[in-house]
Amino acid sequence: MQGSSTGHLDVARSLDADVIVVGAGPTGLMLAGELRLAGVRTLVLDRLAEPMRQSRALGFSARTIEEFDQRGLLPRFGDVQTIPVGHFGGLPIDYRVVEGGSYGARGIPQSRTEEVLAGWAAGLGAEIRRDHEVTGLTDGDGGVEVDVATPHGRERLRARYVAGCDGARSTVRKLAGIGFPGTDPAIELWFADVTGCPLRPRFTGERVPGGMVMVLPLGPDVNRVIVYERGMARQGDGAPEFAEIAAAWKRLTGEDIGGARPLWTSFTTDASRQAEHYRRGRVFLLGDAAHIHLPIGAQGMSAGIGDAMNLGWKLGADINGYAPAGLLDTYHAERHPVAARILANTLAQRMLYLGGDEMDPSRAIMSQLLAYEEVQRLLVGMVTGLDIRYDVGPGGHPLLGRRLPDTELAGVRPANGSADGAARAFRFLHAGRGVLLSLGAGEERAARLARDAAPWTDRIDVITTASRPAGALAGVEAVLVRPDGYIAWIGADDSSAEPGPDGLPDALARWFGRPHDSHRAAAPAAAAAARP
Repeated sequence: MQGSSTGHLDVARSLDADVIVVGAGPTGLMLAGELRLAGVRTLVLDRLAEPMRQSRALGFSARTIEEFDQRGLLPRFGDVQTIPVGHFGGLPIDYRVVEGGSYGARGIPQSRTEEVLAGWAAGLGAEIRRDHEVTGLTDGDGGVEVDVATPHGRERLRARYVAGCDGARSTVRKLAGIGFPGTDPAIELWFADVTGCPLRPRFTGERVPGGMVMVLPLGPDVNRVIVYERGMARQGDGAPEFAEIAAAWKRLTGEDIGGARPLWTSFTTDASRQAEHYRRGRVFLLGDAAHIHLPIGAQGMSAGIGDAMNLGWKLGADINGYAPAGLLDTYHAERHPVAARILANTLAQRMLYLGGDEMDPSRAIMSQLLAYEEVQRLLVGMVTGLDIRYDVGPGGHPLLGRRLPDTELAGVRPANGSADGAARAFRFLHAGRGVLLSLGAGEERAARLARDAAPWTDRIDVITTASRPAGALAGVEAVLVRPDGYIAWIGADDSSAEPGPDGLPDALARWFGRPHDSHRAAAPAAAAAARP
């Protein structure tokens, strides 16, 4: 790692931030907001002087819709429309086969997502500095120092941790010496946003002799065209000229789009790579800095958002002094397999979607398999991220380690205890804290749960309801939910569903650390009060 020969850093020197986030894309901005919810001093550095106006991504996955909803961000996007049907490798699937399933949000450009997240993070107190490019990095026992080129000259900044959210060519990853193995690009897809040329929509793409074409409407008289032509190759690594894209389009479709006015051109490849380690010392990698793949199914940006949701609260716990041993290492343990699965499914989709006639037997077999709902559910869960399950400890309940369903909760006890109310479950995750939901467990059981949780109420909220919810949480009397929305412990009516209510303190200690001595004798009544 560059600068490692300088030895230990001067730990007495004041920090410029608790965490320096490198990269102000969706992943970096989401992480900044998560850190600020935990009260962490956060500085975001980005090499660009202004946010990008063009957008590779045009939406986000169903799981990301949920994650934004868990932080109360969804209304900031306005009327979010979803795409009910999609594909796997060009083979159509109705994504509503799973509860809450969709192919993702429709027509929300990445620039808009970045705008929303930047406003949220800055509103929470994150500092965002643009035209600041990281050029050096030193990781020591007491913190991390980064060398930064700014409009006013060179600076050296210091923080407890650095998070590399700086894209596929990540400077942070290279300076940290983290390997990025995988496959080199074999194909290119070309993009152009055009106006002045009427085109019929081809939402999921259309295989044609020699390749694939796609048309995505972006607004009145504006379309994105995407073209893949087998065997095409260019000199250089910059964006293709529109004339090249129009010529390929005509060869594949017979349509002449050469008279359109291009607003933007770009390209992507099928390079698939994943960082060997998501953490090295005090340096973490997220988003495209940690994993790249062919952009199919809105999985790239959404995986980065998931990385930020997973890491933010854990860094917050560490910096605030209550993280249990090994908590930061669970970031790699939980998120590395998620991205590995994305790389595998996008490579499989590439062969089905962009392969030639030699793939027809595989397409025929896949079409037969897709007649089975269980196969559809498997593929939809895989692409959307709705089926992610973490190893959170002992227990066999099917919801353990999975995301919390956004269930309607009736009879929620407000803090003043004067009346009962109703709310959806995601409402209680807006603050980015852990949540214990006591779901109509009865007075005696609810009191015991509150008593067990009382020493941790400086970092979790306890919500009680007067009645049991319907749906996926039926038969569950209590759930402990991590700040990222995943269920860490379940107390169920079925006595065979371990770890059971007696395991709650162990689960709290596993994920939220040992309580501070001053909180060990906290009054049970304080824990029983719900935060509406």
